[in-house]
Formats: sequence, structure tokens, C-alpha cells
Amino acid sequence: MQFIKLVIVTLVLFVNLAIAQPSWAAKNFTKGADYTEITQELNHLLPLQNTPEEAGYTPEQLQQRVLQLQSQKTIIETANKRAQCRNETGKTLAVYANKGKKYPTQLYYLAAGQITDDDWDCDGIYLPAGTQVVLSPNSQPEQLTDAIAVKFVDGTQSIAKTNPATGAIELNVEPAKIFKAGEGNWSIPSLSQAEIDTQIPSPQLID
Repeated sequence: MQFIKLVIVTLVLFVNLAIAQPSWAAKNFTKGADYTEITQELNHLLPLQNTPEEAGYTPEQLQQRVLQLQSQKTIIETANKRAQCRNETGKTLAVYANKGKKYPTQLYYLAAGQITDDDWDCDGIYLPAGTQVVLSPNSQPEQLTDAIAVKFVDGTQSIAKTNPATGAIELNVEPAKIFKAGEGNWSIPSLSQAEIDTQIPSPQLID
């Protein structure tokens, strides 16, 4: 009788492993909308490298855009967990995150020194007007005149940190997109950093 029970339990376990994706299995982000959009734009731009004006670019601008897209494509292809945001700014950081259809993308608050849990997708970061920020490598700090949302592609491990010399927020990964209020699908409120600092950090983000 015990042998029969053992056989049944073994069969059930085998079927579960065969049918259900293990929780520890790496997620394939190449099936997402970000990857499709990037691939389509690359397929459009690559044949135009000798005639960049047809795409509305100078040769330098087209080369830069192709490199950006190829970098984003590589991030998605090599990612083994959901996008995460790490806050090394020394103050509260407003981030856009989602956890499937039950918790669609909206604004949450991440305390200094924290990183979002990989059960969530950290889609991007909110930066209020007046922020000094470096949005791309090798660029100079700029002061934002309007609040913006920066979006990262699937699987991005982003870090926002404050440069102690300049006081500017620096991002380790160039954003895939930048939105102002009225652009894109995200809500972009008018918040100051002082108002963000008064927000209680969202505990569900770091479970």
C-alpha cells in the first residue's frame, strides 16, 4: 500500500514538473512587447544606414539610435529576472512598477538604499521638475523644467544614485523612453522632491 502511494506521489510530482514552469525558471522576455518594438525599429533602421535622412536622422544620430536599440535588445535577451530599481540617491525615489494584471503600472515609493523585489516589474522612475539629472552616459547634468517618467525595457537592473560632487541623479542605464505629462500611458503627477520625501515607502515593493 505504501509503495502504491509512493508511486502515485512520484507520478503527480513528475506531471507537475512536466506541465508547469518551475518558479525558479528564467523568464523569457523576448516574447514581450518591448522586444517586439525594438526588433521592428532595428529592422527598419539598419537598412537605412547609408541613407539616414530617410529616417529623419543625421548619420551620427542614426548610429547612436541603432546602438541604443541594440543595447536594449541585449538587456532583454540576457535578462534572467524581472526589471528591478535600486535607490542609491539618499532620498525617497518614486518608481513605476507593476505586478501583473492585479497590480498594473502605477507610482510607488522606494526608500533610500532599497531595491524592488523581483516579484515586481520596476518599469521606470519618476523625476520631479527641478531635479538635476544625468540621463545618458557621458552627458552633462541637466535641470528638469518639467516632471518626467523614464522607462526601462524588460529585465533592466537600474540604479539611480546621487553624484556627491554635482548633486545630480545619475542612471546606470540609459532610459528606453522619456515621458512628460500627457505623453504615454503613465500618470505623471506634479510632485516636488520634498513631497516625495514625505511619502511612506511602499512596503509591498520590497517583500
